[in-house]
Amino acid sequence: MSGEMAPLTSEVKAEMEAIIETFNNGLPKKCAYIPRYSGRYLYLARTDYGSARLPICRLEWRGRKDNWDFAIYKHSNNKYDPDEWACPGLQYVDGTVEGAMQCGLEAFPL
Repeated sequence: MSGEMAPLTSEVKAEMEAIIETFNNGLPKKCAYIPRYSGRYLYLARTDYGSARLPICRLEWRGRKDNWDFAIYKHSNNKYDPDEWACPGLQYVDGTVEGAMQCGLEAFPL
């Protein structure tokens, strides 16, 4: 494909939303990850017990559902940081949406 990444299609989005819903079903009630898409990015925020949406991370589509690039949200500077490798939970970051959400549970505990 001459260096271009496959697009983040509606089919991929539907598959990711099913993965997120399954993961949410394992969380306590009133806690849930909420996806938002922009271009090749999937932004994951979370609501905890009725709180406002808390930004957790940004994933960049790399053409496969098990090969997302990960960036944690840093509240200290209100930015997503792909170079932050000192936060709790990074051992779960494995290129999957599930790994990113598991990391988010440790980086930003319920």
